[in-house]
Amino acid sequence: MKNPLKILTYFWRSRRPSMIRNMVAVHDNFWLRKGYDAMTFFGTIITATEEEAARMNSKGNSLKNHEMIHLRQAQSLHDSWLLFYLYYGWYSLMALPQNRKMKNASYLLNPFEIEAYGHDDDLNYLKDHDATEWRRWARMTPEERRIRFYGEKTSE
Repeated sequence: MKNPLKILTYFWRSRRPSMIRNMVAVHDNFWLRKGYDAMTFFGTIITATEEEAARMNSKGNSLKNHEMIHLRQAQSLHDSWLLFYLYYGWYSLMALPQNRKMKNASYLLNPFEIEAYGHDDDLNYLKDHDATEWRRWARMTPEERRIRFYGEKTSE
């Protein structure tokens, strides 16, 4: 994408999470950090490659399921993208000190990501669950989450 401000159109066109049944994937690698394949932005899945966007739009896969879990998480937060991103940012900031003990800890120890990564291979997860498991992980400190999921000793 040549115009980085185009991402604002996804924001302005966004709908409440409960109004979205299937998120559309678009290619826009400007906003993705190296090593990340996709992200959910106000009801649109932004992917690193055109091929990944086409694959996500044609059939279900674990990456699309991961992003759809984030949609359901936003629905669980009073059906609000704003609250979802505020909580997401808060949990990432709280886990930031763990980055000294574990690479990408602020991302990997985020309760939303723990739930999404834990169930992205289960394509039936959203049929049977309301994606509120993240609340259980949010009650733990980031250090407790790190030890629980990655062990006591972690390195860069």
